[in-house]
Amino acid sequence: MNSTLALDPHEPAHAGTGPAPRAPISDDRALLRAAADLARELATAKPAIYWADSLSSMVIGYGALAIAVSGVATGWAVLAGVVAILALYRAGSFIHELTHLKSTAVPGFRLVWNLLVGIPLMVPSFLYEGVHSLHHARTRYGTSEDPEYLPLALMKPWTLPLFVVVAALAPIALFVRFALLAPLSLVIPPLRRWLVARASGLQINPTFARRPPEGAFRTMWIALETATSLWAIGLLTLVATGVIPLKGFLVFLAILSGVTVLNQLRTLVAHLWENEGEPMTVTAQYLDSVNVPPPGLLPALWAPVGLRYHALHHLLPSVPYHALGEAHRRLIVVLAADSPYHKGNHRGLLPLVGKIARSTMGDAR
Repeated sequence: MNSTLALDPHEPAHAGTGPAPRAPISDDRALLRAAADLARELATAKPAIYWADSLSSMVIGYGALAIAVSGVATGWAVLAGVVAILALYRAGSFIHELTHLKSTAVPGFRLVWNLLVGIPLMVPSFLYEGVHSLHHARTRYGTSEDPEYLPLALMKPWTLPLFVVVAALAPIALFVRFALLAPLSLVIPPLRRWLVARASGLQINPTFARRPPEGAFRTMWIALETATSLWAIGLLTLVATGVIPLKGFLVFLAILSGVTVLNQLRTLVAHLWENEGEPMTVTAQYLDSVNVPPPGLLPALWAPVGLRYHALHHLLPSVPYHALGEAHRRLIVVLAADSPYHKGNHRGLLPLVGKIARSTMGDAR
């Protein structure tokens, strides 16, 4: 999951003073061959894991949310809020799996996830389906046509904190999008065209514009958008009439902000963001992406549902999240010590943030 951020991707951090362009990276055949073999072996999704993981995350997340808004002692409310953020973030991260799952792989999962997570948190799956797949297109990754890429490492240093902090406003933006703009767009065609193109995708590239949906996807889009709009309008109405206490609603907003900030922080270190817009080989895309494998434990919290193997996912987009750990263990063993695969593995969050921050200041590469 990513959120929109309006930064200028064409403004380099150090125009005329940065390092010389790097030579193109050729594809490593041994790496691609090993990845292809694993894709055939590990591509089967296990429904039991999807259901158990997602539903338990929902139960824990909504249970902690209920405690946080109930007016318990401040210490317990804060603790419950933290638990709610982590659990709901994990539950919400399954939107990424939905973009890669075939509809028959885990029957009913898309519908249930949208009913229990997508609509209540105002991130229905149509915001990501049809968008994320473009990020995996070989000729689009890292270019201006990639909705999920900005050359952050080459931009101004202040863009990094702004990139994370602005995510705190995402819940308010979602209420505006679904409770106000979506209904208005029904009677204002130009607004509808803008809303579809510019405000209907979980993206970070401000130049990306979606195409209007077609066929069965359009039907699903309209159904999910209508349900989410009714939910948002109903929730605001209940708050305005005093049925839902304002304090509880503000706690809910704070927890949603925590989820979106955590997701944006994870997005910040999902790639090294060093591409300047040229098409890249698959190996180059892998090296521009990030794995944070074990033994570190914290990535399981801030990069859940397989996101700690984000670089590996770019090699194996068809492999379900629960099999990425096994794929990583196999590749570590079978690939030579000088394989590019080992260069895509990083130690953790803080070293990655530091690396990208140094890049924006011109002394990392």
